Amino acid sequence: MKKQTLAQRINIIRAGVMGSNDGILSVAGIVIGVAGATSNTFSIFISGIAGMIAGTVSMAMGEYVSVNSESDSQKNAVEKQKVALRDNYQTEFNIVKEKYMNSGISDELATKATTEMMNKDALVTTVREKYGFNVNQFTSPYAAAIASMISFPTGSILPLVAISLFPANIKVVATFIAVLIALSLTGYAAAMLSNANRLKSTLRNVASGMLTMLVTYLIGLLVGSLA
Repeated sequence: MKKQTLAQRINIIRAGVMGSNDGILSVAGIVIGVAGATSNTFSIFISGIAGMIAGTVSMAMGEYVSVNSESDSQKNAVEKQKVALRDNYQTEFNIVKEKYMNSGISDELATKATTEMMNKDALVTTVREKYGFNVNQFTSPYAAAIASMISFPTGSILPLVAISLFPANIKVVATFIAVLIALSLTGYAAAMLSNANRLKSTLRNVASGMLTMLVTYLIGLLVGSLA
């Protein structure tokens, strides 16, 4: 089996983190919404289980299709670049050279660097500089799907356990708090993997979770009052 690159492993880990995040948020929204409509613990629990199963399948299939589409697009770009190098090598050489010069490298040094890089592997060089990815370093759609299939139900466990085990008089509030803490952790982890602003990403994740749970709970209360 071909060893995965760091970028490929990070992409799979990112899929896992986001799967956990979606599992936490989706099932929390379901169980808190149902808790607003009824105090029946079994009804709340079975609704959460149904949401977990549906979400797991949906996330896994969505990740598989998404990564497959991205991989196909990258492979098409590689084939297109092979033709470009065969028919217009000098044009492709100049594109790479110009990019190096735009980064502040002198004409002479850019020419030397481009020559060395193109002589070493013209396809890898031009694909990297033109399209921003490395040849033969595609993320496995199967690995991404499996990561999501495992992580979504794993994330779902927290709101399911919280809403089921806490006393009836505090279970909604306790689940709300537990979910927000979990979302802050997944938001921070996702920001680290994406090199995004940690604080903004964490706050955004927590805010979206808070809004989701508030909306579903209020809808649940409304439905419960009409029943």
